[in-house]
Amino acid sequence: MLGANLGPTSVASKNDFERFKAMLNVDLSKESAQRVPTPTVGMVVPAMNEARNLPYILNRIPHFINEVILVDGASTDDTVEVAQMIRPDIKIVDQCRKGKGAALKTGFAACKSDIIIMIDADGSMDPVEISAFVGALHAGADFVKGSRFMQGGGTDDMEWYRRLGNWGFTTIVNLRFGSRFSDLCYGYIGFWRETLDQMALEKDDGFEIETSLNIQALTSQLRVHEVPSIEAPRIHGVSNLRTFPDGWRVLKTILRLGLKRTTKPCEPKPIYHR
Repeated sequence: MLGANLGPTSVASKNDFERFKAMLNVDLSKESAQRVPTPTVGMVVPAMNEARNLPYILNRIPHFINEVILVDGASTDDTVEVAQMIRPDIKIVDQCRKGKGAALKTGFAACKSDIIIMIDADGSMDPVEISAFVGALHAGADFVKGSRFMQGGGTDDMEWYRRLGNWGFTTIVNLRFGSRFSDLCYGYIGFWRETLDQMALEKDDGFEIETSLNIQALTSQLRVHEVPSIEAPRIHGVSNLRTFPDGWRVLKTILRLGLKRTTKPCEPKPIYHR
């Protein structure tokens, strides 16, 4: 009895749909559907003697990542070999000058993806969080920065004096540039590749590049979004960060950019849906 009733009902529904489609004069065929291409996502990972930490990073990369660039800072351990063993499709590029900023700029130049995610190789940043960065970029942001000090974020790798310094730098930037950042000196950042055309990074060869990127995203009037991020302690080895010398470089970067306000707007981009 049930099967007998389904036939006429299905025909009627199909006829109703055809009449409705004709009334609207809309072509709903697959051939007529215009699909926006899905943007590609690339990771830039600066690394120097991080062979023991790379397995944590590379094995947790989300499946949608299209390109991984490892910038090798003249490692003396098995950093390159470990990276190639875990991920055979990884692209290895040699760092041209000393400093984290120099390494990142080398990686940016080598990355061909639409979206670039920069992440440390020491295991302090979880690649699983990349989904939040990419999601915000898909939703319309131009530049997305991780924050350890907004709800949902946190850090287990920051001494009190570094926390105080970061708070001071963040406050200065917020007052000078009219922003509402909750974090500043943190290198978990994602952005559309073309936004680099609006930034001058020539002088940023050290850890200050993170601050420079964040400030220039503001002065270029990009749509900036923060997402919570949890910073874990470095898994193995010792950080190359020098608190006071690198802090001085950050302060000089803030002062330099504070005297030069750029107001070139960013062109709106389409919102992509995966």
